[in-house]
Amino acid sequence: MEEELAGQPTSNQPPGHPIVVKIGGSTLGSHDTSLKDLARLQQEGREVVVVHGGGNVISQWMQRQGLAPRFVGGLRVTDAPSLEIVVAVLTGLINKELVSSMHEFGGRSVGLSGIDGSMVEAKIGNPELGFVGEVTTVNVDLIRSVLDSGYIPMIAPLGFHVRDGSEHAGSPLNINGDTVAGELAYALEAEQLVFLTDVAGVMDGGGRVIRRLDRRRAGILSNSGVIQGGMIPKL
Repeated sequence: MEEELAGQPTSNQPPGHPIVVKIGGSTLGSHDTSLKDLARLQQEGREVVVVHGGGNVISQWMQRQGLAPRFVGGLRVTDAPSLEIVVAVLTGLINKELVSSMHEFGGRSVGLSGIDGSMVEAKIGNPELGFVGEVTTVNVDLIRSVLDSGYIPMIAPLGFHVRDGSEHAGSPLNINGDTVAGELAYALEAEQLVFLTDVAGVMDGGGRVIRRLDRRRAGILSNSGVIQGGMIPKL
């Protein structure tokens, strides 16, 4: 992280074009320096937006409640009991731990979710996944206000169902964090979109890291099953 971001000159960032960073649940580990690096970027005058995950912690809490985590195409199946845990863990436990850690490292951060400020509107695309949303609309007004106030928005990847008159209208939805990060980066016209994860990168069939990947090759690798699981939404 430090080599990729923290060493860049402050003057290189175009005004109003933040860096959007997606951090995974591994960032909660005691030996990860990502939050410290992000705090340093802020201290250097960079605008940073963070979208966080927390899948491992969600799975742990589900198992404590006797629920078995299930995934389809790298996305978590979220039924009604699971949704309560997802919302509580992402917005309550993980989000506040990350904000607290950011403050410890000298950063200034505000904890949010995609529900706040009508930030992320979505709809249920695949009923097999339950309360999992596909993003339809993004509103970044709240994010810009937080950035203008000198804080890092720390965003939990939730959204609310479009108000379409259906039984789910206005309900919270679980949304893949990589997808949320990508949508926000596009809406914010971000300078960079960075995915921080505990794996080296996208691997080929021989287990080697692919340094550069275009859309065509990504499609081939995905269709052949080489790219699978949680790497699918990143691409």
